[in-house]
Amino acid sequence: MIKNVRLTINGKVQQVGYRFTCMETAYKLGIRGFVKNNHDGSVCIEAEGPEDQLEAFVAWCSKGPLWARVIGMTQEEGEVKHFKTFDILH
Repeated sequence: MIKNVRLTINGKVQQVGYRFTCMETAYKLGIRGFVKNNHDGSVCIEAEGPEDQLEAFVAWCSKGPLWARVIGMTQEEGEVKHFKTFDILH
């Protein structure tokens, strides 16, 4: 079953390669959606995919890449939008 989740990641998550490695991780897990920086220094992610892969992706997002320091994450389920790819939005 395909699920959709919206995440907001807080901490040192901009200018540390978070969006690029997030996109790579999404591709590896078959996740679709997008990642973008917010003006307040957080990162916003909307992702969807099979439940098991989505859980693994959310677990990765809660840690991020080596240089990031995630100090908080909010998560809410959303309506499936049938994204075709996973993109970095600017």
